[in-house]
Amino acid sequence: MRLLTNDQSMHGQFHDVASFRKALAGLMGMRSTARRFGQEVHCHRALLAVQAQPGVPLRQTLGRLSESERRAAIGWMTRSGPFWDDLRSHGADDWLECRGEVVTDTAVGEAAFRTLHNSECGLISMTPSEWEYSPVEVIWRRDGLADRSANLGNWWHAEALERELQTAAPPIRSWDDLRDVSHRRFNALTFADDCFMHLRGIPFGQSAVERILVLFDTLDRLACAFDAAGRRTPEGHEIVRNFFTGDRALFSDSSDTEKREFRNELTFGHPDEPGEHLFCTWHGKVRAPVLRVHYSWSGNAGAPLYVVYAGPKITKR
Repeated sequence: MRLLTNDQSMHGQFHDVASFRKALAGLMGMRSTARRFGQEVHCHRALLAVQAQPGVPLRQTLGRLSESERRAAIGWMTRSGPFWDDLRSHGADDWLECRGEVVTDTAVGEAAFRTLHNSECGLISMTPSEWEYSPVEVIWRRDGLADRSANLGNWWHAEALERELQTAAPPIRSWDDLRDVSHRRFNALTFADDCFMHLRGIPFGQSAVERILVLFDTLDRLACAFDAAGRRTPEGHEIVRNFFTGDRALFSDSSDTEKREFRNELTFGHPDEPGEHLFCTWHGKVRAPVLRVHYSWSGNAGAPLYVVYAGPKITKR
């Protein structure tokens, strides 16, 4: 489970520095609790612009604290992060709603979008605030498609967060963990035996893991998006539109030049048919580090979707 700092829980409610100092200590305490369990609390790079005091940006309010308090908070929010918007999943045109208010472009919207795409996410909120309740229901409203809702875990005290983390599934801490989780989680995908071995030697990173899981989840959902007659469902068409075309595309085909120059490198052993091979030019993209996920699929209902490679970009010149 990923934990995001709920920027909506700072809404100008602190009318004096003393009350803000206490609330900030609680937030930093939850971050420390999460880190003891191998988790990081992600924040937005623009978090310092939100208002903790009426009409006053957070950066200015932090300037009224002691040097040690200020340094710890600003170091997290400006340098160490991690920052969820670096690997943002939802777009500005995704309509995400909570309690009748639009939460697109917020941590609440991002946590809901990730949870709806098989990457569980929860919220860390300040107290006192208007966000002292859990679960937080977020509705994803989609043109021409049924609404989907996510119920997010939300914590505002370190003790409750610790109880949750004691029983939660352990975080993914290695490429081997990623392999094992992927085999368990994505039933519509067939992974080649050597799919993950190409990640050996690549420094392990949580951001890369999160993006790879998003890629796998997208392929898994697409492979299942057919009705009883074998026709692609409206959700399947939406997946293609959102993630395989346009500026937000997570997946693309290799260029004709790459197909010609790297034909051998893009040819993989068939996972189900020894001695046969698959030419896998379609791939999902990870930006940092530069990794690729190559796969082969006919696009037909019920046909196996083979994931044959996860590793560094193959078509480097």
